[in-house]
Amino acid sequence: MQPLGDPLYHLRLMARMGQATGVDLSAAFASGAISHEDWAAMITRCRGCDAPAQCEAFLDANTRTDAPMPGCRNADQLMQLKGRGA
Repeated sequence: MQPLGDPLYHLRLMARMGQATGVDLSAAFASGAISHEDWAAMITRCRGCDAPAQCEAFLDANTRTDAPMPGCRNADQLMQLKGRGA
């Protein structure tokens, strides 16, 4: 098992993935669409990813996208939030 990545780095990646897919994670958290537990779980999943460099490259190439990078550990949650208009 690999160690978890830097929390702040992965928080930024997760925020960028949200922006790229049209999901405002801060607003979703503020509105209660994401609970504290959901937020922590999303960051932890992102920190456990073994492809942050590929994620960063995907985000650099895709400032707007219909879906998260293939293999994104938070893809399901992001797509659910997108469906809710978060």
